[in-house]
Amino acid sequence: MSTDKDEAMILELERQRFDAVVDQDFELFASTAHPALMYTHSNGVTDTLESYLEKCRNGFYVYHRIDHPVTKIVIEGDTAVVLGEMNADLTAGGTRKQLANTSLAVWVRDGESWKLLAYQPTPRA
Repeated sequence: MSTDKDEAMILELERQRFDAVVDQDFELFASTAHPALMYTHSNGVTDTLESYLEKCRNGFYVYHRIDHPVTKIVIEGDTAVVLGEMNADLTAGGTRKQLANTSLAVWVRDGESWKLLAYQPTPRA
Protein backbone atom coordinates (compact mmCIF):
# COMPACT_ATOMS: atom_id res chain seq x y z
CA MET A 1 0.00 0.00 0.00
CA SER A 2 1.39 3.35 -1.04
CA THR A 3 1.31 6.20 1.42
CA ASP A 4 2.09 9.86 1.00
CA LYS A 5 4.81 9.40 3.64
CA ASP A 6 6.47 6.62 1.61
CA GLU A 7 6.29 8.62 -1.62
CA ALA A 8 7.77 11.68 0.10
CA MET A 9 10.58 9.54 1.53
CA ILE A 10 11.35 8.02 -1.87
CA LEU A 11 11.43 11.47 -3.50
CA GLU A 12 13.81 12.71 -0.82
CA LEU A 13 16.07 9.67 -1.21
CA GLU A 14 16.14 10.15 -5.00
CA ARG A 15 17.23 13.77 -4.45
CA GLN A 16 19.83 12.74 -1.87
CA ARG A 17 21.44 10.05 -4.03
CA PHE A 18 21.83 12.32 -7.05
CA ASP A 19 23.05 15.25 -4.94
CA ALA A 20 25.51 12.89 -3.23
CA VAL A 21 27.29 11.88 -6.45
CA VAL A 22 27.42 15.48 -7.70
CA ASP A 23 28.86 16.55 -4.32
CA GLN A 24 31.18 13.51 -4.30
CA ASP A 25 29.66 12.40 -0.98
CA PHE A 26 29.96 8.72 -1.74
CA GLU A 27 29.29 7.66 1.85
CA LEU A 28 25.89 9.34 1.62
CA PHE A 29 25.21 7.60 -1.69
CA ALA A 30 26.20 4.25 -0.15
CA SER A 31 23.84 4.85 2.76
CA THR A 32 20.91 5.12 0.32
CA ALA A 33 21.85 1.95 -1.58
CA HIS A 34 21.07 -1.70 -0.96
CA PRO A 35 24.22 -3.86 -0.64
CA ALA A 36 23.07 -5.87 -3.70
CA LEU A 37 22.65 -2.74 -5.87
CA MET A 38 22.60 -3.31 -9.63
CA TYR A 39 23.44 0.02 -11.29
CA THR A 40 23.18 -0.23 -15.06
CA HIS A 41 24.50 2.75 -16.99
CA SER A 42 23.06 4.17 -20.22
CA ASN A 43 25.84 2.38 -22.16
CA GLY A 44 24.66 -1.00 -20.84
CA VAL A 45 27.49 -1.59 -18.34
CA THR A 46 26.24 -2.82 -14.96
CA ASP A 47 28.05 -2.04 -11.71
CA THR A 48 27.65 -3.43 -8.23
CA LEU A 49 27.56 -1.00 -5.34
CA GLU A 50 31.25 -1.62 -4.73
CA SER A 51 32.37 -1.26 -8.36
CA TYR A 52 30.27 1.89 -8.87
CA LEU A 53 31.66 3.53 -5.74
CA GLU A 54 35.21 2.59 -6.76
CA LYS A 55 34.73 4.21 -10.18
CA CYS A 56 33.29 7.35 -8.58
CA ARG A 57 36.05 7.59 -5.97
CA ASN A 58 38.75 7.05 -8.62
CA GLY A 59 37.33 9.78 -10.87
CA PHE A 60 36.09 7.52 -13.66
CA TYR A 61 32.65 9.06 -13.14
CA VAL A 62 32.57 12.75 -12.24
CA TYR A 63 29.09 14.23 -12.12
CA HIS A 64 28.97 17.99 -12.71
CA ARG A 65 25.18 18.39 -12.74
CA ILE A 66 22.15 16.11 -12.56
CA ASP A 67 18.53 17.10 -13.11
CA HIS A 68 16.08 14.38 -12.09
CA PRO A 69 12.38 15.14 -12.59
CA VAL A 70 10.19 12.29 -11.32
CA THR A 71 7.24 11.30 -13.50
CA LYS A 72 5.63 8.60 -11.38
CA ILE A 73 6.15 6.50 -8.25
CA VAL A 74 4.42 3.14 -7.83
CA ILE A 75 4.63 1.39 -4.46
CA GLU A 76 3.52 -2.21 -4.08
CA GLY A 77 4.20 -3.80 -0.73
CA ASP A 78 7.86 -3.30 0.12
CA THR A 79 8.91 -2.35 -3.42
CA ALA A 80 8.82 1.10 -5.01
CA VAL A 81 9.45 1.87 -8.68
CA VAL A 82 10.36 5.40 -9.74
CA LEU A 83 9.98 6.51 -13.35
CA GLY A 84 11.66 9.76 -14.26
CA GLU A 85 14.46 11.44 -16.14
CA MET A 86 18.19 11.64 -15.57
CA ASN A 87 19.60 14.64 -17.40
CA ALA A 88 23.25 15.07 -16.58
CA ASP A 89 26.53 16.75 -17.37
CA LEU A 90 29.29 14.34 -16.43
CA THR A 91 32.73 13.07 -17.27
CA ALA A 92 32.95 9.31 -17.84
CA GLY A 93 36.31 7.73 -18.51
CA GLY A 94 37.81 11.14 -19.24
CA THR A 95 35.12 12.16 -21.77
CA ARG A 96 32.69 14.98 -20.99
CA LYS A 97 29.11 13.94 -21.80
CA GLN A 98 25.60 15.32 -21.74
CA LEU A 99 22.96 12.70 -20.93
CA ALA A 100 19.22 12.88 -21.58
CA ASN A 101 17.79 9.64 -20.21
CA THR A 102 14.51 8.17 -19.09
CA SER A 103 15.23 6.30 -15.88
CA LEU A 104 13.77 3.53 -13.77
CA ALA A 105 14.80 3.05 -10.14
CA VAL A 106 13.74 0.19 -7.87
CA TRP A 107 13.68 0.74 -4.11
CA VAL A 108 13.01 -1.87 -1.42
CA ARG A 109 11.82 -1.24 2.11
CA ASP A 110 14.48 -1.88 4.73
CA GLY A 111 12.86 -1.55 8.13
CA GLU A 112 11.64 2.03 8.38
CA SER A 113 13.68 3.24 5.41
CA TRP A 114 14.13 2.42 1.73
CA LYS A 115 17.24 1.29 -0.16
CA LEU A 116 18.04 1.61 -3.87
CA LEU A 117 18.21 -1.92 -5.30
CA ALA A 118 18.40 -1.26 -9.04
CA TYR A 119 18.78 1.63 -11.44
CA GLN A 120 18.57 1.80 -15.25
CA PRO A 121 18.81 4.98 -17.34
CA THR A 122 17.96 4.66 -21.02
CA PRO A 123 18.76 7.31 -23.65
CA ARG A 124 15.65 9.03 -24.97
CA ALA A 125 15.03 8.65 -28.69
